Amino acid sequence: MKKLFVQFIPLACVVCLFTGCAAVTRTTTDVALGAGGAALGGVLSKGNPAAIAGGAVGGVALGEGLHYANSKQNEQSYQTGCDKGRSDAVKQQYWLYVSMQQAKAGDEGRIRLYQVHLPEQVIDGVIFKPTTQNLRIEE
Repeated sequence: MKKLFVQFIPLACVVCLFTGCAAVTRTTTDVALGAGGAALGGVLSKGNPAAIAGGAVGGVALGEGLHYANSKQNEQSYQTGCDKGRSDAVKQQYWLYVSMQQAKAGDEGRIRLYQVHLPEQVIDGVIFKPTTQNLRIEE
């Protein structure tokens, strides 16, 4: 039985090499870990069928647990990336507004304010009192 286990190791290594394929990752992982668990259960129990079945179930459960943990990590990474992207967009807008205000602050000589006197007027039934407004002119 020990010789069978030793011969199984290279086969398990070959199966593990193919577990990176995206289309069959979950199935291959479950098969590989189930077979490995069954082989380990068979070797440790000296051929007890219940231990072989238990080892296979344990291997598949381990594979599914690893897949679940990987899925959770991928979802968390995706959400973190989305949050970072939103944060970067807000920061980019902020710095754009800051640079626009700094550019206007340096152009003081090209901006003039003219006072405009507005008389009392009625627009759509609303009476506007006479007022003075500043009109900003940029050249």
